[in-house]
Amino acid sequence: MEINDRFLVKDEAKPSEEYGCYPYNRPIQEYIKKGFVLVDKPKGPTSHEVVVWVRKILEVEKTGHAGTLDPKVTGVLPIFIEQATKLVQFLQGSEKEYVALMRLHGDVSERELKRVFELFKGKIYQRPPLKSAVKKRLRVREIYDIEILEIDGRDVLFRVACEAGTYVRKLCTDIGEILGVGAHMQELRRIRTGIFTEEKCYTLQDLLDAYIFWKEEGEEEYLREIVQPMELAVANIPKIIIKDTAVDAICHGASLTAKGIAYVEKSVKRGERVAIFTLKQELVAIGRSNYDAEDILKIRGGIVAEMERVIMERGTYPSYWKKKKEKQVTPERSF
Repeated sequence: MEINDRFLVKDEAKPSEEYGCYPYNRPIQEYIKKGFVLVDKPKGPTSHEVVVWVRKILEVEKTGHAGTLDPKVTGVLPIFIEQATKLVQFLQGSEKEYVALMRLHGDVSERELKRVFELFKGKIYQRPPLKSAVKKRLRVREIYDIEILEIDGRDVLFRVACEAGTYVRKLCTDIGEILGVGAHMQELRRIRTGIFTEEKCYTLQDLLDAYIFWKEEGEEEYLREIVQPMELAVANIPKIIIKDTAVDAICHGASLTAKGIAYVEKSVKRGERVAIFTLKQELVAIGRSNYDAEDILKIRGGIVAEMERVIMERGTYPSYWKKKKEKQVTPERSF
């Protein structure tokens, strides 16, 4: 992440060489514990089982995934490691994209099929399938895009981009009902979740091989290629870059004030989520901005953003705020 024309300068600052570390320069064990892996989930195991396997392969204590896939479904499964698991709650609601194979129970013309598919663009009502683990109440989900890729007799291959929580299996049966012939889902593959695509995925075997190669040969290159810094997971969230002097205060739960800001991404909007970064491109916290980017430049004091979740560990940067507080304490008077 470089400071370019996407950012506005509030108070130009340079990072200290004494504290912190650029994400890609982290020592390998710290790099792993502050990273994530895009696993190409195979057919068969549950998402939970895959998460456990990743935990055992990397010999870490904590892993978590963003977006469950059923055992029979393959594709993109982001798995976060140790410190990075704090991001899971912010990424589970990301837009999803699938390729599905639907089997029609009767013959339908291509023209009629395309007409009915168009009906499912936009907001739709869905009731979760009987086998799902959530309440079977009617809910609204949005289909951002749906496209027929290939038709072979009664088999229809299609791509769908949809809101998180959309059941593609139910989508197939609903399409079949509207067509009047019935239908069911044969196969399903997730090709994207949020900003993560299948082109950047690796198999569990790839991960195991890379880890063994590092353990036995001391070669880090392949492991660093598969495990990515957690900072990349929030690439699409608008950013506020803060001074070194403000970092530890945020880590201790403080709100972000105007005096602690160095740079603001132009896309920052009032009331929307922001990612708080150090000058060395390290993720500090996730919060919500109280102002638009242009307004942040104008204000000299006050709270700019409230924190939702602190990601960085306390003590990574010096406690400038404690020193300032100690100076402000009036010494006891003696009589």
